[in-house]
Amino acid sequence: MATPASSLSENDQITDPVNLTALAADIKTWGRELGFQQVGITDTDLSTHERYLEHWLDEGHHGEMGFMAKHGVKRTRPEMLVPGTLRVISVRMDYLPAEVETTRLLAQPGKAYVSRYALGRDYHKLIRKRLAQLARQIEETVGRFGYRAFVDSAPVMERALAQKAGLGWFGKNSMLLHPQAGSLFFLGELYTDLPLPVDPPFESEHCGRCTACQTACPTGAIIDDKVVDSRRCISYLTIELHGPIPEAYREAMGNRVYGCDDCQLVCPFTRFTRASQEPDFAPRHDLDRADLLTLFAWSEEEFMQRTEGSAIRRIGYERWLRNLAVGLGNAPWSAAVEAALQARLAYPSDLVREHVRWALARQRTRRVSLIAVQ
Repeated sequence: MATPASSLSENDQITDPVNLTALAADIKTWGRELGFQQVGITDTDLSTHERYLEHWLDEGHHGEMGFMAKHGVKRTRPEMLVPGTLRVISVRMDYLPAEVETTRLLAQPGKAYVSRYALGRDYHKLIRKRLAQLARQIEETVGRFGYRAFVDSAPVMERALAQKAGLGWFGKNSMLLHPQAGSLFFLGELYTDLPLPVDPPFESEHCGRCTACQTACPTGAIIDDKVVDSRRCISYLTIELHGPIPEAYREAMGNRVYGCDDCQLVCPFTRFTRASQEPDFAPRHDLDRADLLTLFAWSEEEFMQRTEGSAIRRIGYERWLRNLAVGLGNAPWSAAVEAALQARLAYPSDLVREHVRWALARQRTRRVSLIAVQ
């Protein structure tokens, strides 16, 4: 995917400031033609963000995500991750599928809520492919140059780079916000050795006194302005955490079985989000409206088949059942729910069985309460 860094001094065409300015404009045009809603260019100085990351890690807010600290300063110094990098081309692609329920689904405890970004095909391959196409278009104009594409796949400070490239500002939930798109979009980066002119960063912050995201977080994970304690975040608990979900947060999870969008959905700027026109982001296998019981009944073979090409597959079948067991534990009592949980008590996984026992205890308590009322 990457082309070895080339010697720019040997190519007068791309060292001319006028041509570089024209090239930057062309890159943005080509990016929009490839389906990106926004393209920006920035340098590699992330010193301010490096200090923030160090403090966040020192506080342990990353939980079990050891990869956040694993690569040292390569995450905040692009030129160390990819030697020769001078600029980063940052892109935004909106992902909200058309005609899907959001907050109303959260009020239906028998349904499974899957984060809206994960309803369709895995975005990593799609965006990386488009970035490769963008690189080829640049190469057709300037000749061989050095580049490497990233889509949430390496130690890259994608939000910080996007903010510096003018794609948005940091909201109080630490998500990148855009006034016409909220935060329901993916980011991708093209590290390059081309000395392109940079765009001004998005300095203005439009959150003001609004604290909707902080108030809406079911587990109180947004502990300060732009500070999220991942150990409390439902997205972390359902996707990144490999072990048992702490009991203190299980009830608050509700029917959220893969990720959580609450802080994004309540943001006032989300109402400006336009539905994605990308067919690959359309919901698959009715994941935008599936019942918890239906998903809990999937065999491992069905899980592997129906999550092929999906971001959901990364958590594996065991954690999928773990998350669904919590959702069923939070669902209203029914004989069908209790029977489904009972059937999983012998599942050959301590992790699954522990969460099933928790869910069964809650279901039985509700059943007893219903009988007492009658």
